[in-house]
Order: sequence, then C-alpha cells, then structure tokens
Amino acid sequence: MLNWAKPFNIFCFLDNHAYDLQGHRFDCLLAAGTRAILDPTHSIDTLDAFLASHEWVFCHLTYEAKALFFPGAPPRPDPAGFPLYFFFAPEVVLSLAGDTLRIDAADPDAIYLALIAGAPQAAAPLTSIAVRQRLTEEAYLEAVEGLLRHIRRGDCYEINFCQEFYGHAPTLDPYAVYQQLADASPAPYSALYRCGESYLLCASPERFLQKRGRRLIAQPMKGTARRSKGDSQADAEAKKALVGSQKERSENVMIVDLMRNDLSKVCADGSVRVSELYGVYTFPQVHQMVSTVEGLLGEDVGVLDILAATFPMGSMTGAPKKRVLELIDAAESGPRGLFSGSVGYFHEGDFDLNVVIRSLLYNARTGYLSFPVGSGITTYSDPSAEWAECLLKAAAIKKVLTGGSALG
Repeated sequence: MLNWAKPFNIFCFLDNHAYDLQGHRFDCLLAAGTRAILDPTHSIDTLDAFLASHEWVFCHLTYEAKALFFPGAPPRPDPAGFPLYFFFAPEVVLSLAGDTLRIDAADPDAIYLALIAGAPQAAAPLTSIAVRQRLTEEAYLEAVEGLLRHIRRGDCYEINFCQEFYGHAPTLDPYAVYQQLADASPAPYSALYRCGESYLLCASPERFLQKRGRRLIAQPMKGTARRSKGDSQADAEAKKALVGSQKERSENVMIVDLMRNDLSKVCADGSVRVSELYGVYTFPQVHQMVSTVEGLLGEDVGVLDILAATFPMGSMTGAPKKRVLELIDAAESGPRGLFSGSVGYFHEGDFDLNVVIRSLLYNARTGYLSFPVGSGITTYSDPSAEWAECLLKAAAIKKVLTGGSALG
C-alpha cells in the first residue's frame, strides 16, 4: 500500500498494528490524492460544511492551531513546513478491516491490480544522522525549576513541558525510516503522512478523541515506566510501580479532570463519565497509564464546536489550560509544530484523531528533521527524573536515526 502511495504528493497512512483496543473500526487506512482541500487559505469556520460534503476526510491540526481557539500569541512558523491545519477529501481510500480490503475510488479494479502487481521498492540504506538537543541538561533542569515555581505559586497545577531533538538529513528516505520505526515501536495510532514536502512518521500510542454516533471518547495518557524486556520479573515490578506511583496517578487524574471539563462543554448534562481510571497498557518500549473519559454529545454540536472545547488535548498542555498555554509559549524554545497536534480521519459523521507524540517530523526540501518529547510537570516532579523520562521517550527514534548509538 505504501509503495503504491509514493507518487502522491498528499497521502495519509494510518495503522493500528493489530492492537486490540477500544473502538478501532479499521486495522489500516490509506488515503491518497485530493478532490478538495480546506487549509489556512480557507476559514476554519467552514469546517463542518466541508466535512458534510465528503464521505471521507483526512486531516492534521498542528499544536499552533490552538490560536484558532485561544486568544494570545500568534502561531509560530513550523520549521517542518506543515500548514496550521489541513483537511482533504481524498481521491482514493483503502480501508483494511480483518481480511477485507475495501477500495473507494473511481476505478477500484485498476487500483487493486496495481496493488497486487507492484513489487516493493528497495529502501535506501540508512546512514547515521547526527542528532542534537535544543536544550542542555542544565538548561532543561533550570526551565523545569521555573515551572515548579509557577505551580507552587498556584499559577497552574500541571504543565506539559517539551524539548526538541533535531538534525539535518537531506537524503532521508521517510518510507524506510517509518518502517524501521514501526518495527522498533509498533503503536496503535501510528501514521505515515505526507503533506507536500513535509512528512510525519508517527508511532503514537495515544488517542485524542473518537466520535461514534453521539458518543465522544477521550483517552488521555499520563504516566510512563520503562520496560525491562528480557527480565519478566523486573518488567512486572516496573508496571506495578507505575500503578502505585502517587506522582503518576496525580498527573493522570489532573488531566482526566481537565478532559471531563472539556467534554462537558459539548456533551449532554450528566452524561460525562470516567469509564476507566489508571489503566496500564504495555507497549514495546514503555508501560503507559491511560484513562478513558466519555460522554454523549448534545444537540446541534458540530466538529468545530468539539475542537474549540477540547483542542489542544489536555495531556499535552496541562491545567488550567488557558494559563499553561501562556506558560508553555514563554518556557519552550521554539514552536511544537505538528508535535502535540493531531492526525486522523472523518467518515460518515464519525471521526478518530490521535495525539502526535513519539514522532519524527521531516521536511524533504530543507532536510530538517525534528522529534520533540515532553513530560508532565507537577508538584511531585523531580527535574532529573523528568529529563530521564524525555530521553526514554526519544530512545526508539534516536536509535533508528543513529544506528543504535547510546543516548547522549
């Protein structure tokens, strides 16, 4: 499927890597080509009409699209080149569910024959890429101490603080790197997305929002523990320690409360509930604490209303949201771009959107690549432990880019 999609300037490939998680309608989706586009040359106010006009729409929203919903500093330019938002009705959609492949296109037979006839192209060999960090450990610890002072003063009670790993790779093969990343860290909300010369290589384990009929579901992820692969006892102990960690539980429940508040703005009175609290899910690199918040949408609530109430997602901001957005702009050294944003699809009135984390952002024209990482800062946070958590989250991508070298 990916080999067939390579000639398209715009495509979006979504893969759940066979995770059996709540609500997945498709195992794999590929949208390619464009019949219609809604981007910053069009008003976001036309979004609901645009979605209503097309059976399938795929999209991204950068973190900087928060400016659409929160007054404040104007959005900062994205060095990876992604537009602030981009919604497209594709020419072709391939959807795989179980052993059934459906092709939505003008000539599905021709596409099917091309799929089965095409031989995968050999991937360009990967060479080690020098990876730098935007912040030194000293500068990072100083920034976290500053945020802790804001927490102690009562300005906020949790804030997500991110730092950037970056490099230059003018000859990078995004397809080969994505395949290596998927092998190293398969994740339920993975994506390979191309928007012109900008690529997203995403190994996200986190869902932002899903809509099924009137049901709206958020699954914030807060709480991380390193896997001990090869040592089942140590791995089980790490998982148990995550469940019992006061710091991780407080971090998780704060965001759950924020998401309950966000969903209550668009859901029927009394319908918002927490259906899972402190669930622990195991992924190849880490254990993660995930909670589920859901509600029933109120009458005459559109997608733009939902985004205005919930974006950016609380797990990547903190609380209270408006204040931490201001603090993040002041504390972080550059724009997040598509990191902390979302990629996903809309289909016949429903949608499923991920959280763009554990991701590589790449601009094929300039060779710029970036993979930010972050963690939630609370009153329980130890700055050195937060630094270590960021290195852990960056490990899989850095290993792919550097040929397995140790973290610096």
